[in-house]
Amino acid sequence: MDQPKRKLVESSKAAQPIGPYSLGVRFDRLVFTSGQVGIDPATGELAEGGVEAETRQALNNLKDVLEAGGSSLAQVLKTTVFMADMAEFPRMNAVYGEFFPAEPPARSTVEVAALPKGAKVEIEAVAVRPAGQLD
Repeated sequence: MDQPKRKLVESSKAAQPIGPYSLGVRFDRLVFTSGQVGIDPATGELAEGGVEAETRQALNNLKDVLEAGGSSLAQVLKTTVFMADMAEFPRMNAVYGEFFPAEPPARSTVEVAALPKGAKVEIEAVAVRPAGQLD
């Protein structure tokens, strides 16, 4: 029986890593993403418009990484949301709900002292790939 293989996830659509880490890692049917901040891949800058715009961009980046890994937002099992200011939780949460309107994944949200590039929010995920996509 073949052993599950670890494979790095790469995407030209998502914001590229700014350090020695991968956008994501596939292992068997699981996809683990690195945290995504609201960086617009086209400009390399944070999306303008506050926590709502950053959350939307972070989730679009996350979507791109998941799709490059053979999964999707619909297959997310768990997310972790890191916020620079928990007082902005309601605004982040409203945008987050647009991306997970039904049967949302498990989630943890924590306030942190700071995020890369001065971001207001960072989101990571663990998702599953459909059974037919094993390689």
